[in-house]
Formats: sequence, C-alpha cells, structure tokens
Amino acid sequence: MSDTTTDYRVTGMTCGHCEMSVREEVEQIAGVEIVDVSAQTGMLRITAADVDDAQILSAVSEAGYSAVRV
Repeated sequence: MSDTTTDYRVTGMTCGHCEMSVREEVEQIAGVEIVDVSAQTGMLRITAADVDDAQILSAVSEAGYSAVRV
C-alpha cells in the first residue's frame, strides 16, 4: 500500500514543547513514516501507510491536544 499524506488542525499548541509532545505520540503509531507538526500554524501533517484518522486523533489527544482532519 502506498503512503498517504494527511493534514490535521491541532488546537492548543503554543511552543516547541507542544510540537514535540504531539510528534512523539504520533510517531508511535505503526505505519507512520513522516510527522511534520507546527505550533505556529497549528497544523499536523503525517505521511503514513494504512493509518486511520481515529489513531491519529487519539495520539494527539494523548499528547493533551485536540485535532480535526482538514
């Protein structure tokens, strides 16, 4: 299966530590290849194979933030 890139808007991130928290949680999901997260824009972009939104949203929630797919 080919990798797919998906964008999410994350609410509540304000700094580099926020970005790191989200990145660390999302990177733990099997199939996630690339995680690009920016507190400045409030965006999370992942490149992954066979990962569903629920897994990503749960990981962001685990980091202490909320997200929606855009």
